[in-house]
Amino acid sequence: MTFLEKLMAYRDQENDLHWEGTFLDYLRLVREHPHIAGTAHERVYRMIESAGIIELGDGRREYQFFSRTLFGLEDAIQLLVEEYFRPAAQRLDVRKRLLLLMGPVSGGKSTLVTLLKNGLESFTRTPEGAVYAIRGCPMQEEPLHLIPRELREEFGKEYGVHIEGDLCPVCRMRLEQEYGGRIEEMPIERVLFSESGRRGIGTFAPSDPKSQDIADLTGSIDFSTITQYGSESDPRAYRFDGELNKANRGLMEFQEILKCDEKFLWNLLSLTQEGNFKAGRFALISADELIIAHTNETEYRTFISNKKNEALHSRMIVMRVPYNLKVTQEERIYQKLVDASGLNNQVHLAPGALGTASIFTVLSRLKESKKPGIDPIKKMTLYDGAQVDGVKSGEVDELRREYSDEGMSGVDPRYVINRISSALIKGNKPCINALDVLRSLKEGLDQHPSISREERERLLNLITMARKEYDHRAKTEVQRAFVYSFEESAHTMLNNYLDNVEAYCSGHKMPDPITSEERDPDEKLMRSIEEQIGITENQKRAFREEILIKISSFARRGRKFEYTSHEPLKDAIEKKLFADLKDVIKITTSSMNPDETQVKRMNEVSRRLIEHHGYCAACANDLMKYVGSLLNR
Repeated sequence: MTFLEKLMAYRDQENDLHWEGTFLDYLRLVREHPHIAGTAHERVYRMIESAGIIELGDGRREYQFFSRTLFGLEDAIQLLVEEYFRPAAQRLDVRKRLLLLMGPVSGGKSTLVTLLKNGLESFTRTPEGAVYAIRGCPMQEEPLHLIPRELREEFGKEYGVHIEGDLCPVCRMRLEQEYGGRIEEMPIERVLFSESGRRGIGTFAPSDPKSQDIADLTGSIDFSTITQYGSESDPRAYRFDGELNKANRGLMEFQEILKCDEKFLWNLLSLTQEGNFKAGRFALISADELIIAHTNETEYRTFISNKKNEALHSRMIVMRVPYNLKVTQEERIYQKLVDASGLNNQVHLAPGALGTASIFTVLSRLKESKKPGIDPIKKMTLYDGAQVDGVKSGEVDELRREYSDEGMSGVDPRYVINRISSALIKGNKPCINALDVLRSLKEGLDQHPSISREERERLLNLITMARKEYDHRAKTEVQRAFVYSFEESAHTMLNNYLDNVEAYCSGHKMPDPITSEERDPDEKLMRSIEEQIGITENQKRAFREEILIKISSFARRGRKFEYTSHEPLKDAIEKKLFADLKDVIKITTSSMNPDETQVKRMNEVSRRLIEHHGYCAACANDLMKYVGSLLNR
């Protein structure tokens, strides 16, 4: 399909969304689909729910509406949905609260709100999210407001729909003057929310308090029509074009709300609790909108310390949005930002570059554990969902509960992506690796004027820790590439080990593979693997029996036991394979004048790094040289 054909198809789809009718027509729609008369909070929750919910077990859920864009905030998002959006959709009292997202800079607060706004625009273009309003209303008003209060209880019993709110001044005047009170003739239309079109979505950003007018929120008098209509209380002499007017039925965002002048915040007292606000010389104007704001922790602390703000504070639901604490998710954040910049198409990013930056970033956000034996690297590994020898899965939750404010401070993603960008455009290199990124991060600290000397020293130590982690992973990467068909070699070693372990634990002999005569289990082979992870002579029986129990458990569940199924055993097998190859790798990668065999082997390893691990020729060569220097230290 050509672009012009797609354009025409898009126009047809937009035309199909158009609907007009009378109030009686709308009532028929409400009878068939009561959800179209739902509140703004209900509409937002249905939008989140329709994107999909994945049950992760242990009461944990992943809301796909957010998880496709926001990485590493699953717990914060689950809390947000289940303690605010869902109960608010069920008309519980939290819907009468302003939702305040509080967290560190560049933590994802604005992205979360943008997701909601963009999602709401798209949702109103679906049958499930269709919104209908009185045609010509400046506030895209709910048509059911036309029903007199005296008849609403009866209507609710028949239609199963609860009505809140009253007609805006414009619709009230039109109903009386144009239709003589005949609500059944009032024209209704389908409306599509659009932030750029100022319908259903509003945004308020604070500016200079001296020049910013409350009219930005509530509309203003149209002085050009005062002489025509004779009164400021005539709806035709008023512009209902404030952000609160335009956000009706949808979502209202307050950017940096606590920077706003007090006069703007007082409008929220009535709007949150009673669902109305004051504008001009009119009675209170009904508004149904989800109000969401965001701020940082410093401004929030200052706000709540002021007793004058108690009334507004009591009308807030405060949700923390901390930094991500998972290395793999942090890497996804940087990859998304690099992809969006287009720099990734000009300079190759070596595998491990973003991951190493992520290790540094996450380490800066972690607090030192009070539990013995849990260092920052182990804590980081556990938070990322990996196993750590000697730590049970339930202990991870205990670690998370140690500090309620963990993730509310540390290095922000903007700083890191700025330093990655600097590394990408510096030096005209065709490829940058983890060492280039770490160097750029360190240079950034030297140029950073706002951090203390102590904080700088702490971050420099974390860069050193991230470098050590990269060194370990780099050696593993090259060692794996040197083992032709690594997985096959690992499984061969596993099967050999398990045969001997089974014979040892059962007290049986086993056939010799060459002579077919029976022999004792190969103790030397088993110990050569177990010693790689520090299993002592006294511990070997317990370790071997543990392996057999694990195999039996897998068999009962119909699963095959792989060399990766038991983390300590996996570690031992990899270390044994690597130990056997260490001298070969050292000689091959560090030789100044390699012979023909060494050149051939290096070319094979380079090819495997390029074809299977995402390296280019330049960074594969750099990696092998670097690992050679590490092994020769």
